[in-house]
Amino acid sequence: MAKKSGGDKITRNIVIGMVVFVVAVGVIFSVMGNRTISGGSTPSSVSKADGYGIAFNTAVKRVPQIDLWEDFQCPICKTFELTNGSYIQGLIAKKKAKVVYHMLSFIGPESVLAANAGACAADENKFLQFHSYLYLTQGTENTGVWSNAALITAGSSVGLTDSRFVKCVNNNSYSKWVSNIAADGTNKKINATPTVFVNGKELDRKTQYFDPAGFAAAVEGKK
Repeated sequence: MAKKSGGDKITRNIVIGMVVFVVAVGVIFSVMGNRTISGGSTPSSVSKADGYGIAFNTAVKRVPQIDLWEDFQCPICKTFELTNGSYIQGLIAKKKAKVVYHMLSFIGPESVLAANAGACAADENKFLQFHSYLYLTQGTENTGVWSNAALITAGSSVGLTDSRFVKCVNNNSYSKWVSNIAADGTNKKINATPTVFVNGKELDRKTQYFDPAGFAAAVEGKK
């Protein structure tokens, strides 16, 4: 019984944290209002048809599509990644799902820098490795943890040593793309991170986000 109580406490804390983020994001998005999606450079794995997200397995047919709306500084996104990241990457590797990552930047300037660096990593086919590493080493929001220099160091930790990645990060080459993701999220009324859709249907964050079996069942159409 004590073990169950501890689990309930952890679940309760996660739900409380999610409520706080829903309120915070909702306020920010309501202030932003509808925004116009602008031009600018986009990562090689991005298409407008996928809402400017970084997409995997776009040519694979008859598989579920998972759309993930995240912010690299969001602690609840870190919990989601630690819970389901390996499963999602397995689906990508086995071509059992189309997965689209929409990296939002509502938390602050370091979210913008991290999202831009993620796009730079995507150009070097290292987005998934970089994505996982940033969540594993996530720090306190907007305290200097993700400066461009720190993001370049993070990239080197996952094999991103090419000068193109360094230049892309330092030049903030995809800053307009980051704005496009934010605008698309606003237009689609995404008001919390993480937000997850499977085949266009939003999952239940209380029952399907942090239960690996429940999440897998939702993706695989078992419930």
